[in-house]
Amino acid sequence: MPLGIRIFLVYFLFVGLAGWFVLSTVMDEIRPGVRQSTEETLVDTANLLAEILRDEVKAGRLQQSRLPQVLQAYGQRQPQAQIWGVEKTQVNHRIYVTDAKGMVLLDSTGAAVGQDYSRWNDVLRTLRGEYGARSTKEDPSDPDSSVMYVAAPIMDGAQIIGVVSVAKPNRTLQPYIERSEQRLAWLGGGLIVLGLLIGAFLSWWLSAALRKLTRYAQAVSAGQRAELPSVRGGELAQLAEAIERMRTELEGKAYVERYVHTLTHELKSPLAAIRGAAELLDGEMPSEQRQRFVANIEQESERMQQLIERLLHLAQVEQRQGLEEQVAVPLRALVDGLLQAQMARIEAAHLQIEQLVSPELSACGEAFLLRQAVANLLDNALDFTPPGGLIRFSAEVHGGQVELRLFNQGEPIPDYALARLSERFYSLPRPNNGRKSTGLGLNFVEEVMQLHGGELRIGNVTGGVEAWLRLPRFTER
Repeated sequence: MPLGIRIFLVYFLFVGLAGWFVLSTVMDEIRPGVRQSTEETLVDTANLLAEILRDEVKAGRLQQSRLPQVLQAYGQRQPQAQIWGVEKTQVNHRIYVTDAKGMVLLDSTGAAVGQDYSRWNDVLRTLRGEYGARSTKEDPSDPDSSVMYVAAPIMDGAQIIGVVSVAKPNRTLQPYIERSEQRLAWLGGGLIVLGLLIGAFLSWWLSAALRKLTRYAQAVSAGQRAELPSVRGGELAQLAEAIERMRTELEGKAYVERYVHTLTHELKSPLAAIRGAAELLDGEMPSEQRQRFVANIEQESERMQQLIERLLHLAQVEQRQGLEEQVAVPLRALVDGLLQAQMARIEAAHLQIEQLVSPELSACGEAFLLRQAVANLLDNALDFTPPGGLIRFSAEVHGGQVELRLFNQGEPIPDYALARLSERFYSLPRPNNGRKSTGLGLNFVEEVMQLHGGELRIGNVTGGVEAWLRLPRFTER
């Protein structure tokens, strides 16, 4: 299972369980919280009424007072109040008053006057001097029919002369409870979803950064040219820098070892030839033979010099991870300069040159490297073109790329060699002398093309061989 999914699942489990626990706990606290607040209000109301009713109860004229009519009028009121989105259309308090024996003197509903309420906890405990409250179901089979009763003593000095009790049905609180539960459920669910989305984003971001670093490490381990990915975050950025430093150190060490072995192997043949010729020159021999051995020493020395220079150039390109500059490189001017530099060879072999590159075409890249790459291709073309043959430069535009072509008249490349032309140290014998080159030129060209995001192709065409360099085209911004 990918690391990002595992991180998200752990985060999902933690956030989901924590959110569910907190939400369920708060939901469970809504109902008792609302009822506690309501009870607190009933306590204040009962004590207020106890003070208002004290004189009437003490004088024994409660029934003859205006209070029965007041309570009846109170029960008929229609407030039409909007309370936090809930419409209240009627009053719900029931108020009854008892004497010191628990006999009901006054009832806002008119149903309990004259009854003995001394057995009910609200009246019983209040008459004892305790806090009197009870919750009683109007319908024993209906759990939502419970009514909350809160009583307060009517005092005459230190003597309890009566009890006033205020009741409120719990069903009248249900709309507020349901509304609070619904809003809390939406908000809690939204917060959980938001938390999960944030967790998913963080998991994706972390796994994406790790995937970048993994692909980079895999590319480096495969010997491919790769650019260090850009990752944000303190630890991730430090990890990327550490991988890059490790790559540089390991690659540099392996690179030096590989090139020391390569150079040692390639220098064996010319050194052996020079040593053999030097040993023979130490003895007596005809002047003509001596000149031939001296010429061999000069040729092998030149070959070693070329090999060292080509290896140095190739090493510089292979060690680079990107271009130092990306400028407009006019292709016609580049080709003209290379042809002018090789004009002595061209005239000596009486070669025909066709320069068909348009002056308006420019490649985007590093001028020095592109010049060296095209110079290697031209050098190969001159080696394999017979005297009086044709060399032709042309260029075409394909979308955002420009294709530079170099055709040289001559024998086709053998099929077995086509796939190995850019292989390091692989070379074909030159037609004029049968000798091979260092085998590093086309490998250098391919490395330069990879740095530019381009492509090198070489193939047989009618009448000879053609090389294609596909490069990014420079366009004015």
